[in-house]
Amino acid sequence: MTGTLDTKYLIIGNSAGGIGAAEAIRQLDRSGSITIISDEPYPAYSRPLISKYLAGECKIEKMLFRPSDFYEKNSIRALPGRKAVQLDTKGHTVKIDDGTVIAWEQLLLATGGSPIIPQMEGGNSPAVFTFTTLDDARAIDHYIKKGMRAVVIGGGLIGVSVTEALVKRGVRVTIIEMKDRILNTILDETTSTMATAILEKHGVKIITNHTVTEINSEFTTDRIHAVTLDDSRGISCEAVIVAIGVRPRLELAASAGIKVNRGIIVDRTMKTSKSDIYACGDAAEAYDFIQGENRVTPIWPNAYLGGRVAGFNMAGVSTKYTGATSMNSLNYFGMAVTSAGMVMPPDKSYEVISRQNERNYRKVILKDGLLIGLIFCGDIEQSGIVYGLMKDRVNVSDFKQTLVADDFSFVSLPEPLWRERLAGSFKPQTESEPITVGVLQ
Repeated sequence: MTGTLDTKYLIIGNSAGGIGAAEAIRQLDRSGSITIISDEPYPAYSRPLISKYLAGECKIEKMLFRPSDFYEKNSIRALPGRKAVQLDTKGHTVKIDDGTVIAWEQLLLATGGSPIIPQMEGGNSPAVFTFTTLDDARAIDHYIKKGMRAVVIGGGLIGVSVTEALVKRGVRVTIIEMKDRILNTILDETTSTMATAILEKHGVKIITNHTVTEINSEFTTDRIHAVTLDDSRGISCEAVIVAIGVRPRLELAASAGIKVNRGIIVDRTMKTSKSDIYACGDAAEAYDFIQGENRVTPIWPNAYLGGRVAGFNMAGVSTKYTGATSMNSLNYFGMAVTSAGMVMPPDKSYEVISRQNERNYRKVILKDGLLIGLIFCGDIEQSGIVYGLMKDRVNVSDFKQTLVADDFSFVSLPEPLWRERLAGSFKPQTESEPITVGVLQ
């Protein structure tokens, strides 16, 4: 395809944020043309499920984020396998990699993130993989064999997710984590220790406080046989997965003069520094209600809801993003954990309340009576209630101990509070009220 296309709404990115925006636009504008560009060749799929795909527990058809006829039913022109290479903010055009120029009225940058790959000698071996897309999972799937040894560089969410999938496929895994414990950004020491124990129980070796400096391959075949750590130790392996994290994809925005920091800078309507251009998801710095400022929070639900806010505003309805914060819900080898907000208080001015027994661990962090963070491990069913109190900035001083009780539930809250919150859940929104969108509870 070459030439020029015209569209009212152009969305660059076909993941959670892009789909959220398209759905919001169609909710308000049934006829305005929508075009979605994606550098992946697939319909929108759930990225958190790529580990299930690699583990052999989920087929591609089950990973679809929306039904296969989503684009047709919503009159969306989808351009899969295409990359936006040039953005003209004054001329309201985007050029894609096949030479086509797309003229737009409203633009959303939902460009996501790209994997962080450290400088390592031998890092360009074909047996070195990343793990952020379906194609990554498919490449690993085609390469690995039962009994193979793999090194996973990074003990965060991505690293532990790919580790579980590999173990389920019969691969022997060693995790190399540069910090002193795995999952250190989303768990406290107690739950990190619990996660370590369950991984080691399933045969995973974990090496902390070290990094990989070299990937060693056979000169004639390019096959990996080991990695070398920063203490000169060698770890035998046939595959390496780099799972350090992702960084926002800012190239398109920055080259067009849009203000960026760690991510694309947006206001509370998800608008960038340029008129008629919005951003969301992993690429954007959006409002964090715990930090009280904008920051990058590469979380799937946040991307979707940020996309919806952008979509409503693109379609002309004033909409405010009420904010989000880091929130993760995970289940590794049957260990269920939910964490949100601040999980490690920086000083003694914060109050920490916790409770642990043989089955469950619960912890909440407070500042001036307000919830700042939470960790639920084991039975996590009620964690959404606690997150809702944190999100709504409810002062919990009078019932704070109740939050970590084994029998905590919605009706454990003071009666006026739970009645108020129950009534609020069903309050209709009038057409004259601006739309506000927050994180799903």
